[in-house]
Formats: sequence, C-alpha cells, structure tokens
Amino acid sequence: MTKKWRNFLQYLVFLGLGIFLVWFSLRQIPDDRWDAFQTSLRTARFGLMVPVFFILSASHVLRAMRWKILMKPLGYQPALPNVFFAVMIGYLANLAVPRLGEVLKCTILARYEKVPADKLVGTILVERAFDVVCLGLVFLLAFGVEYEVVGQYARQLLGKAFPSGPGGYLLMKVLLGLVVMVLLARGAWVLLQQWKQKPWISAVLGVVKGITDGLNSIRQLQEKGLFLLYSLGIWALYILGTWVGLQATMGTAGLGWTTAVSALAFASIGMIITPGGIGAYAFFLAKVLALHEIPFELGMANGTLQWFAQFGIVLLVGFICLGLLPLYNKKSKHESHNSPAK
Repeated sequence: MTKKWRNFLQYLVFLGLGIFLVWFSLRQIPDDRWDAFQTSLRTARFGLMVPVFFILSASHVLRAMRWKILMKPLGYQPALPNVFFAVMIGYLANLAVPRLGEVLKCTILARYEKVPADKLVGTILVERAFDVVCLGLVFLLAFGVEYEVVGQYARQLLGKAFPSGPGGYLLMKVLLGLVVMVLLARGAWVLLQQWKQKPWISAVLGVVKGITDGLNSIRQLQEKGLFLLYSLGIWALYILGTWVGLQATMGTAGLGWTTAVSALAFASIGMIITPGGIGAYAFFLAKVLALHEIPFELGMANGTLQWFAQFGIVLLVGFICLGLLPLYNKKSKHESHNSPAK
C-alpha cells in the first residue's frame, strides 16, 4: 500500500471517529432535553462571534510573527503577509486533509520567499513541540484554578486510558513502543552514515540536515523573549476567545475565565484527535461544563457553536488569503522592479 493511500485511510478513520462522536454526543441528549439544545442554539448571541473572529485572527497573526522569528537564525526574513497567508492556507488545507497544511505552508514560502522547505520542516516541528508545552501549561493552570473540577475529569479520562488491575498494561506498552522507535531510529541513522556515498542516501541526509538546522533554530534565537511573549499571547487569546464564546449561549453565559481555561484545555484534545476537532471539540467541552453543573445539552450547544465559529473563521480567512497571496506577490515584484537603483 502506498503512503498516499495510507494517509487517505488514516484520514477516513479519524474523520469517521469525528462523525461517530457527533452522533454519540447527540445521543447523550435525552429526548425531553432536545428543545433546550435547539433553543440554546436558536437564541445564541451570534453578535459575540464578531469579537471572537478578531480575537482568533489576532492569534493567527501572532503565530505568523512567532514562526518568522524561528526563520531568522536560518538567515531568512520573509515578509509577514506571506507568512500569515501560508499559516491560514495551511489551516484551510488541514480541514480537508490533516497535515497537508504543513506541506503547503512550506511550499508557499519556498516559492514566494525562497526559503528551503526542508529547513522550514524543522521550524514547524519546533512550533508543534512548543505548542505541546504551552498546552501542558494550560492544563497546569486549569489544575491550579479549578483543581476539583479538572482533577475529577482528568482522573476519569486517565482511568479509561490506563486501567488498573489485570490487563492494565497499556502505559507499559506505550513506553516500550517508544524505546523500540528510538532504537530503530538510531539504527537507521547509523546505516545511513555508512551508505552516505550513494546518491539517494545523500539526498535523504540532506533533508535530515535541513530539518536538523530548523530544529536548532530554537537554540540560536536572538529574540527569545519575544518568542515567549508571542507564545503566551497566542494562548491568552485562545482563553479569551473561549471565554467570549461561553457568553454566547444560555446556561453558559456568566461563566468565568477559570472555566474557560479548563474548557480550552480539554477541548484542545478534541482538536488533536479528529480532523478540525469535528465532534470531539464540542463533546469534551460539554463534558467539562457538565462538571460545572451545566446540563450536557447546553454545553453541547455551546461547544457546537464555538466549533462552527472556529471552522468558519479558518474557512473565511483561509480563502481570502488564498486569493490575496498571488496578488500581494505580484504587487511586491512590480514595486521591486520599478524601485530606483541605489
């Protein structure tokens, strides 16, 4: 089976999981509470989606500015508009095929800014790793401000993922799998070094070196403080956007920022496990809100609205960026050709 077909089947599996979670979540709503679910959506304060639009758009701008900082140690300083266009077009592509957006982001900057795609892969890996760290910090913050609620839900999830007693060896299997992967990677690297004279091996090593250079960019940052500030800003805007979104529906309006932190922490898991968070985002958010004594159907209504808002923002801004990308670069080339020689 080719890699293309494996990726396609993997996408179908995760998309199927998302659709199943939509069906499963709606099945959790009792028949006598369907009216409350529909009323919550029908009477939502849709005007609040306007500030959410600007809040999340600002977070994407900060993400583009942060990515640009990672490219600087590599000797490249692409124009911020092109970086932002690449980020949003990448998000747009990920709605259709997961991880396709990462490829498009690299190819867009490689084409319009002449930044080697292999080096960009390393910077993207750094970004993803740092986002995982930031998500971990959001969980720690959630534990700090709402320990009783978050701790209870975390214990429920961990209890299902890593059961105790006979047969509860999943964690051990995961750790063993990681050790095997590290050993295999090490063995593959040794073999590549021994056969590096062969042309195709040399090409592979060149790609690996480019990725390594990108990963090393985090150690060579001249603006570490700004990088951290942008990262904190991104996640602060996520929390703010979630809090504003909570105010949009009956039953969740009036909830504080601490609830927004715990809701964002667990809803972010949903964004990871299914394409675009379909089904999973609203389900996890509703489960967290249920621990705040918000009926599941009202939490589900709010989660559905917030998910649609994020989906719509990526769709709208992504298509706008798709149209602006060639126009901006055509104008930039025209201006550079007509600028007086120094």
